[in-house]
Amino acid sequence: MMKKSIFFAALIGAGMATAASCGGGQPDLTRYVDPRIGTGGHGHVFMGANVPFGFVQLGPSNIPQSWDWCSGYHVSDSTIIGFSHLHLSGTGIGDLGDVNLMPATGNVTLSRGKAGDYASGFFSLFDHATETARAGYYAVHLNRYNVGVELTATKRVGFHKYTFPASGDSKVIIDLENGQAWDRPAEGYLVQESDTVVSGYRYSTGWARDQRVFFTAVFSKPLKRFAVYTPEGEQAGRELKAQRVYGQAFFDTKEKEEIYVKVALSPVSIENAKRNMQAELAGWDFEQAVRSADEAWNRELQKIAITTSDERVKRTFYTALYHTMIAPSEFCDVNGEYRGADGNVHAGEGFVSYTTFSLWDTYRAAHPLMSIIHPEKVNDVINAMLAIYRQQGKLPVWHLMGCETDCMVGNPAIPVVADALLKGYDGFDRELAYEAMKTSAMLDERGLKYLKEYGYIPYDKEGEGLSKCMEYAIADWSLAQVAQRLGKTEDYNYFLKRSKAYEYYFDKKSGFVRGLSSGGEFRAAFNPFEAVHRDNDYTEGNAWQYTWLVPHDVDGLIGLFGGKERFIEKLDSLFTVKGELGEHASPDITGLIGQYAHGNEPSHHIIYLYPYAGQPHKTADKVREVLSTMYSDAPDGLSGNEDVGQMSAWYILSAIGLYQVEPAGEKYILGSPIVDKAVIRVKDGKTFTVVATGNSDKNRYIRRKLLNGVPYDNYYIRFEDIERGGTLELVMGESSESGE
Repeated sequence: MMKKSIFFAALIGAGMATAASCGGGQPDLTRYVDPRIGTGGHGHVFMGANVPFGFVQLGPSNIPQSWDWCSGYHVSDSTIIGFSHLHLSGTGIGDLGDVNLMPATGNVTLSRGKAGDYASGFFSLFDHATETARAGYYAVHLNRYNVGVELTATKRVGFHKYTFPASGDSKVIIDLENGQAWDRPAEGYLVQESDTVVSGYRYSTGWARDQRVFFTAVFSKPLKRFAVYTPEGEQAGRELKAQRVYGQAFFDTKEKEEIYVKVALSPVSIENAKRNMQAELAGWDFEQAVRSADEAWNRELQKIAITTSDERVKRTFYTALYHTMIAPSEFCDVNGEYRGADGNVHAGEGFVSYTTFSLWDTYRAAHPLMSIIHPEKVNDVINAMLAIYRQQGKLPVWHLMGCETDCMVGNPAIPVVADALLKGYDGFDRELAYEAMKTSAMLDERGLKYLKEYGYIPYDKEGEGLSKCMEYAIADWSLAQVAQRLGKTEDYNYFLKRSKAYEYYFDKKSGFVRGLSSGGEFRAAFNPFEAVHRDNDYTEGNAWQYTWLVPHDVDGLIGLFGGKERFIEKLDSLFTVKGELGEHASPDITGLIGQYAHGNEPSHHIIYLYPYAGQPHKTADKVREVLSTMYSDAPDGLSGNEDVGQMSAWYILSAIGLYQVEPAGEKYILGSPIVDKAVIRVKDGKTFTVVATGNSDKNRYIRRKLLNGVPYDNYYIRFEDIERGGTLELVMGESSESGE
């Protein structure tokens, strides 16, 4: 693991010493948040200032170098091309980076430039020792221009504070050309509206094929001059529409003069951006805005109060909780208007619209966590998904800024919608929700046509057919449970049968799932270790990992192995077997323990399969190993992409002793909590407390369970028991034998 700088360790320590509580006597939990965690390795997390679930993520962008710069920032880098208002966090594809502002002095080339050559662009080098990063606040010093930068944000407004040197040629560059690596500008527009206001928009294409963001920027000091540019040079007038657009706002500045800029965003219009500004940040009190952002984060972090003597666990835990709340992002203006999946502007419809749905990742743990600690948001999230269904004819797959990317496989929104229904959430049209799930499951796209025809997806008909089909099976099971709950017996039987499609792929001779042809023959060439990145049976994985992708029917999978003994024997070998993934393996397959890959989502439930076969102590061992070796409070403290909160949600749930294996419903499997106590705020102001009595590294096994003081025998806890509030006491011991 990469070591943090001595400077930053001292900075964090000082921060912890300054405040033990925040407003109202509540504990100050933001002091445990270290936004650098995950900025190294393959974490791909966002670095900068934002508020929980906010539209704006305001932070530095480096000169993009490779895949590890998907978020726009990597801790190994020392370049900054500006401070853009939209970033992704933890994805495997780079996009956004819109509306980029860069304070500067002197003449510059209007291009991001090439590292090592200042003449090629307006980028600056910086020293990480000058960085300060905490929840809702970011600061850095730009070496090239001797300008200090401080950032904070509201949901829809980025707030910049620039401290300039004495100069007759100080400026703020507005860059509407450059985004992240996959992004290309389609059209930009800038207009100077007054001596303090510049507005515009940026249209782009990339992962989000038709992204549109509108903005207004207000300066605290009147501009000496404003000019607009294309890469070819300065253009006449104070207004410009072109593919690649820049603006420069010029100032005379005294030594250490502070200039503030407020930038409000909207997915709808410049006028709505102005409304957002007036509603969220009408004044100029930067320090108050920083405090407000900190308070917003504290309110959310206080939803889980943990007790542990390990300060590293506190930092890892609360940073993980912070990372689960960067997205999904609010995607509507203060008046409720939003840009729909059909490209049209929709009026407020009584719910908060969201975007950045990384569902192939987040249906596994991030949404089950949300259903516990964010009950006030679940109905809005489902309503946002149903609006997407109405506008594009199917539930979202991977939705970004109003655009369907169709990234990854399966129907991952179905488990999320089904889970909400089965857990009793009812702030949406339940019949419409069922219609949306069923319609999405019955389309002909992305291999579904062959699933309906063959009962599985043959490899000679569809690339990655096995992975697609196994993910569809998970969604189909989730839909079947809702059909049963609603009394739709015919649909229940149909989708339950389809949820067994994984059985077609299981080769009893080898004990692996394998690609199957339309003629019913297994693919001849077979290496269970090999993971081909594309045009193979497995999506970001191999046979060792995908054989266990049956979280909805573990008993059925056990039966295919011939019973619990053989199931356990094979499962044990997953964590010890050695083999090469091959030269064409996806870089996402990381965090390996044997062939278990914690750095990628298809493996995330596997550790929790042991209790189904009567050996929960092995789950305890593996959970403790992953929590201690695959997570840390260092910059490379994640074993794979954060994946928009999923990696961190696994940590949060596992650290308090729970994990939802079945994709929809009520069961959270018990594992081995590393915290001694967790007080969780649940629905209607109640709390659910998990107490691990006698907990330690050695005492990692649950020997007795008491729910509200009554002996409890199940290897899981139901959602309804969590939501009801109460106390689950887990009596821990050195031995895995029952203490009862």
